[in-house]
Amino acid sequence: MLYESLPGHKRGLVFFIAICVIFTQAGIWAGRKRAQDNFPDQSLVQKSKLPFVKSEDTRPSIKEHPIPQLMGEAEVNYRNLLSRQSKTLKEAIAEYKKRYGRVPPPGFEEWWQFVEDNDVIMRDEYDAINEDLAPFWEIPPQELRKRATLAGHLPAVDLVRVRDGVAKAVNLRDSPDGSEVSARARGFLSIIKRFEDKLPNLDFPINAMAEGRILIPWEHRKYPNLTEGALRQQLSGDQPPDWRGEGNVWEAYRRTCDLSTPARRLYSSFRASSSTTRNRSSSLVAASDEFDFAVTTSGNYSFCQNPWAHYNQGHFFSDWRTIPVLFPIFSPAKASGYLDIRIPSHYYYAQTKRYTYGWDPVNLELRPIDHMETPWEMKSDQIFWRGASTGGGSSPPGFTNQYQRHRFVRMASEESYNNRTVVFADPPSSTNYVHTHVPTVYLNEEIMDVAFVKVVDSLNYPGGIRALLRDHRFDDGGVNLGDHWKHKYLVDIDGHGYSGRFFSFLESDSAVLKATVYREFFEQWMQPWLHYIPLSPSYQEIYNIHAFFSGATRSTLFIANSTSAALPRSKRRSIDGDRRLRRIARAGKQWKRTMGRRVDMEAYVYRLVLEYARLSSDDRDTLGIDV
Repeated sequence: MLYESLPGHKRGLVFFIAICVIFTQAGIWAGRKRAQDNFPDQSLVQKSKLPFVKSEDTRPSIKEHPIPQLMGEAEVNYRNLLSRQSKTLKEAIAEYKKRYGRVPPPGFEEWWQFVEDNDVIMRDEYDAINEDLAPFWEIPPQELRKRATLAGHLPAVDLVRVRDGVAKAVNLRDSPDGSEVSARARGFLSIIKRFEDKLPNLDFPINAMAEGRILIPWEHRKYPNLTEGALRQQLSGDQPPDWRGEGNVWEAYRRTCDLSTPARRLYSSFRASSSTTRNRSSSLVAASDEFDFAVTTSGNYSFCQNPWAHYNQGHFFSDWRTIPVLFPIFSPAKASGYLDIRIPSHYYYAQTKRYTYGWDPVNLELRPIDHMETPWEMKSDQIFWRGASTGGGSSPPGFTNQYQRHRFVRMASEESYNNRTVVFADPPSSTNYVHTHVPTVYLNEEIMDVAFVKVVDSLNYPGGIRALLRDHRFDDGGVNLGDHWKHKYLVDIDGHGYSGRFFSFLESDSAVLKATVYREFFEQWMQPWLHYIPLSPSYQEIYNIHAFFSGATRSTLFIANSTSAALPRSKRRSIDGDRRLRRIARAGKQWKRTMGRRVDMEAYVYRLVLEYARLSSDDRDTLGIDV
C-alpha cells in the first residue's frame, strides 16, 4: 500500500534499490557456495574446530592441541602394524590367502627365506603390489607378455629382460646392447640381480621418466568390449600405440574419471588462465584452514572431484605424453588415477653424493653418520628448503607460477603485512594454547629459510626470467645435501615427479615435512606423524606446525602482548614441543635404517616379480603354493 501511494519517479527508485539488494544477496550466497565447493578433500585434513575459552587477557585459548593426538594415534597404529606381522611361513601363507583370496605364487618359500635371512620386518604389508597388478588379471597371459615386449618400443621405456636366469637391461629403440639405458632401468636391474636365477624368462618395461605413464580412459576400463577393436588395431603388426605428444596430460587424466565427476564436465575442467582460474588457484592456498593438519599426504587426493586443483600441481603439465593402453610399465611413483606398477626409486637404492645420507664420495663408502651432520641442539629452528625452479612441464605453457614449488617459495618469502593466525603455548611448554594474528612478513623472517638455487624453464614462466627472479627468492650460493643437516625442519616437495631426496632426509637427524601427490612402494610401511610430518597441498598449516614444536616467535609474543616476549630464545622455545619434534626425527631415522634399507627394497621387488611371473604364466589360475 505504501509503495502504491508513492509518486511514479519515487516508485521507480524504490524498485531499482530492491533489485540491487536482491542481486547483492545472491552474489554473497554464490560466493559462499563457491568457497564451500573449493574446500579440499576432507579425508586429507583433520579439522580442528576445538572449543575456545576466554583467558584473563582476553586472548582466546584452546583447550587442547590436535598435534599430540595425531602423534599418539600414529604410534598406536604403527605398533599394531608391527605386532601383527607373520612370524612363520605358515602364518604368512594364511595371511596371504585371507587378504587376496588365492594362494601365494611359486617361489614364495624362497622369498620367505630371503626376508628371514635379512631381518625384513614387513612380512605381510604388500597390498600395493596386489593393487598395482589387479588390472592386468583382465588381460590374457599371452597378450600381457606381448604388450610387455611392445612397450620396449615406446619412447623413454627400457626393458629389463630375464633370459635363462640372467637379467640384462636393453633399449629396443635406441640401444639394444644396453649401453644407453636409463638410470632407472639400471637401478631395477641391480635389484633383481639378487634373485635373477629364480625367475622365468620375462620382460620388465621400465619407465625412464619420473612421471607416471599409464592413464586409461574410464570408458575403456568400464566397457572393454567397446574399445577392444580399436586397441587391437593399435597393437596390430606388433606396433606400439600412437605416441606423438599431442594434447596434454590433464586432458588424458580427466578421461580416467567417472562420467559423473566434475572433471568430465568440460567447463569445470578447463578454465583458462583468466581471473577465474587465478581465483580458484589462490583458493586452493586459502582453502585449508591455518589450523587444520593433514592426516596424510595427498597421494589419494581426488582431482576428479576437484578438477580446478590440477592447476596447482605441475605433474598435470608434464612434457611427456601418457599411454592410453594398459601396458605393464614399472615406475618409481604414480599419482592417483595412474595404472603404473610401482618399484623402488633408483635414487633410494643407489649410493650417490647427491641423494645418499652418509655417502663418502672420496673413499666410496657409506658411513653411519654423515660427515656434515649437526647435533640436534646446534640445529637451526628455521624451516629449510632448497631446490630448482622445476615442478612440472610446459604443456600447455603459462601455468608454471602455480606449480607446487613456486607456490611454496612465494609463500615462504612473502613480505606482506597480511595476517596469519598463529596458535602457541603461553607460557612456553604449557598446555594453555592461545592464538593471535601475526603479519606474514614477520613470520617468514623469523622461521623460513626457503629459496630456489637454480633457474629451470624460465621461458615458460609468465613474464620470463625477470618475472621469475622478481617473484621468488633465489639463493645464489647453492647447497650440498649435507647443508640440510644444519636445520631441524626439512621440507620435501615434488619436482617434475616424486622427490628423490626423501630417504636421505629421513636418515638425517632432522624432521621431515612432506607434501606430495605421489604414491610410492613404501606407503603401507610408514606412518605419518610418527616418521614424518605430512603437509597439505596448500602448506598453510606449516606456521602452526612450527609454533607447536618450536614455540612462538618473538614477534608473535610481542603482538600477543605476552610477558614471554622478553625471555631469551632458549626460554621461549617449547621444551615439550622440541622433544616431540626430535622424536619424529629419530623415528624417521630408525625407519630408514630398519625398513628403508636396500635389502628391504630387494624384498619388495622380489615379491613383486614373483607375482608378475605368475600373472604372465599361461597356467596362472592354478599356479601357487599352499601349506
